Amino acid sequence: MPKALHLKLFWIFCPRSFSSTANNPHQSFKMRQLTEQETKTLFEKLANYTGRSLNNLITTSDDPNDRYVFRLHGNRVYYMKLSLANLSTAIPRANLLSLGTCIGKFTKSGQFRLHITALDVIAPHARYKVWIKQNGEMPFLYGGNVVKAHVNRWSDDCPEHAGVVVFNSNDTPLGFGVTARSSAEARKLEPTAITVFRQGDIGEYLREEDTLFTT
Repeated sequence: MPKALHLKLFWIFCPRSFSSTANNPHQSFKMRQLTEQETKTLFEKLANYTGRSLNNLITTSDDPNDRYVFRLHGNRVYYMKLSLANLSTAIPRANLLSLGTCIGKFTKSGQFRLHITALDVIAPHARYKVWIKQNGEMPFLYGGNVVKAHVNRWSDDCPEHAGVVVFNSNDTPLGFGVTARSSAEARKLEPTAITVFRQGDIGEYLREEDTLFTT
């Protein structure tokens, strides 16, 4: 992400730092704004899927309370209107389980892992897309990677190791992943070769029903 863009986004979401959580920022369970490092890590992950369209996620509106913000609660990041975030301050922290859309969570090592619930947020702004055939939907929704035989079409000039959103033939987003090859290289692969490594799919809502929002 360009440094100037990162600084602009940081000052929108993080006008001040939080020294009380500097040593271990994910220990606090109070919903709060993200630190500079947390913001950088989050935006780098999102930009891998959205590119410069990341700006569209944080575009300010005429009403300051209607702009969208990111908030950290425990180790999870939520995306919501500022007005909703302000209302959450009236809820005791022990009673606040979730608010807005869960984008993902920070690991103990400080990395950010995108959650399947973020799909509806990133899909409209996806920089690269992969459409799979009908016979490839079920294997993907059962947690499988995308093989060449199941690919219907790609976004133009999709590079290797890029974040992509996976759609079915009706343009319904099914999940997201990382390309194993560029779109040009993938055309030369064998039908059984992996073209997209799955990172998340909507089948998780059933496969991981008991743990999806608790781990």
